[in-house]
Amino acid sequence: MSAFSNYLEQALINATLRGTTYNGGTVFIALYTSDPTDADSGVEVSDSAYVRQVADATAADGFDVPDTTGGDTANTAVITYPGIADVEIVVTHWAIFDAEIGGNMLYQSVLTQAKTLQVSDVMSFPVGSLTVTLA
Repeated sequence: MSAFSNYLEQALINATLRGTTYNGGTVFIALYTSDPTDADSGVEVSDSAYVRQVADATAADGFDVPDTTGGDTANTAVITYPGIADVEIVVTHWAIFDAEIGGNMLYQSVLTQAKTLQVSDVMSFPVGSLTVTLA
């Protein structure tokens, strides 16, 4: 189960109830070593090889068409990060951003199991493993 960020909650209220527009686009998957919270106050992975990975916001190469009864969507491509270069890290959460660097957090979620990565280990998410549910 994923959670809306404070930013996305406000953007959706503005778009659905206040007549403003919200334009989605390419999104990027970030990794965290602590709970990012809806306010994006967690600790994103810091490693010289780390970079957020792209997951386009289209069904072809990003996230599939939402389930019409459950309101959920999942990644349609494998998402793979470069091997860790500096020191061991423990990844506990992931988040979706609207930019590769900086930007606005849109959704965040805890991993079902924390992942300890040693130097040269690669983090990867198989197709369908990152799910966003609107309920």
